[in-house]
Amino acid sequence: MEMTSVTLVVAFFVLLLLNVPISISIGVATLLAMVMSMDIAPATITIAQRMAGGLNSFALLAIPFFVLSGLIMGRGGIAKRLIECAMALIGALPGGLALVNVVSCMLFGAISGSAVAATSAIGSFMLPEMKKAGYEPNFSAALTAAASTTGMLIPPSNILIVYAIASGGVSIAALFMAGYIPGIMVGLALMLVCFVYAKMKGYPLSPRLPLKVVVEKTVAALPSLFLIFLVIGGIVGGVFTATEAGAIAVVYSLLLAVVFYKEVEPKTLPDILLKAAETTAIVMLLIAASTAMSWLLSFENIPQTLSNALLELSDNPLLILLLINLLLIVVGAFLDMTPAVLIFTPIFLPVAVELGMSELHFGIMLVLNLSIGLCSPPVGAVLFITCAIAKTKLENIIRPLIPLYIAMFVVLMLVTYVSWFSEALPRALGF
Repeated sequence: MEMTSVTLVVAFFVLLLLNVPISISIGVATLLAMVMSMDIAPATITIAQRMAGGLNSFALLAIPFFVLSGLIMGRGGIAKRLIECAMALIGALPGGLALVNVVSCMLFGAISGSAVAATSAIGSFMLPEMKKAGYEPNFSAALTAAASTTGMLIPPSNILIVYAIASGGVSIAALFMAGYIPGIMVGLALMLVCFVYAKMKGYPLSPRLPLKVVVEKTVAALPSLFLIFLVIGGIVGGVFTATEAGAIAVVYSLLLAVVFYKEVEPKTLPDILLKAAETTAIVMLLIAASTAMSWLLSFENIPQTLSNALLELSDNPLLILLLINLLLIVVGAFLDMTPAVLIFTPIFLPVAVELGMSELHFGIMLVLNLSIGLCSPPVGAVLFITCAIAKTKLENIIRPLIPLYIAMFVVLMLVTYVSWFSEALPRALGF
């Protein structure tokens, strides 16, 4: 077991350092580690079977649907209308543009289910506007990167679907409901940082818009916001499953973008479909490779060994949960969310359950923790997008990210140690 573990870890990190795509790194490292336990022929057959089996899940069909609907929404003028709505409602507050950035990322992230899409769509519009208003470009870029991660918690969220599969039976609907309060808490914490930052810098207040304009902008955004109620309401009400909700989201987003808003021309749909297929293929390859690695870890009894080691470190559950969070924060800085969830759920979930934490509560803690990794160097995908939009370097936004990290970490601790934040809505709705 020891040689297998060493081979797996060393091969994985060497491949990453060589700039090999993460899904390929996981797959090759797993195959090399398997060869330490069995011959090459059975190792190859086993990894192929495990990768295929990892994708044999009806729930995974929801991911390509939500990816496609998110892309259609991203090109359908949705982001602009959400930003204008947020600007009309809260733009006149201190730090108004920064607050609008956070709220817009929360809303668009919830609609698209993608932090990368939220970063690109909201950042492309808000970063130039914030620069014109005198905001420090590096702070604006850091804020957009942090705020875009709220879409990982506020449903519909693809990563919550992945966790539901990895955990072996947690209700997707319950996870969706559980993500609302923590996701909003992260957004409010980031808004508090923005408020303090604006006060310290002395930014002028934006003019308050007339009530008529506020109503107009809000009404214009309602069709976009209705997608959230349509999808989540249907799932919670038992009208359709999460997978069927994804298909409905595609149909609704098409009608909205092509027919109602008329921002997407039919001739551009093939490009959108191709991009959706490309994104889906990347995600599915990650899931397949991560499933194979997760099986190998289980086969070698590594999760049980690590679980026992953690439980032997201390009999204080608060300390063990803190240690798990710190380990996951380090993991999230180097590993994409999808493989991290698939690999570390079977390792840490038994420990959390042993400490009295529910599978639902642990899932929200895990996703919130790894969301911090999305905006953490060196691998954080949203950082590179915001740096490209803001035309700045990665090292320049580390310092303004620190207070945002602190705000997110405080929320993480609250969610970790107070189960009510994760479980209140699911319990109220009977899950």
